[in-house]
Amino acid sequence: MPFFCYIVECSDGTFYTGWTTDPERRTRQHNAGRGARYTRQHGPVRLVYVEPVDDRPAALRRERRLKALTRKQKLALITSQTKED
Repeated sequence: MPFFCYIVECSDGTFYTGWTTDPERRTRQHNAGRGARYTRQHGPVRLVYVEPVDDRPAALRRERRLKALTRKQKLALITSQTKED
């Protein structure tokens, strides 16, 4: 089973970071109000960053590291992925 860390941008410009096995499904859940409390209050959201990881423990570790980044660092990460696509 694949695992992914992701960042969504909320309608107010803030970021929410999480992990999932299906980023597109999880984004739909956030937008349907079945995601995290934060995204229910700040939605709708759009998926701006996805990073594959090896397994669930790696996803949890990477999520923690992504959440610790500053907004500026998250923007740089998002921008660098966009340039690679």
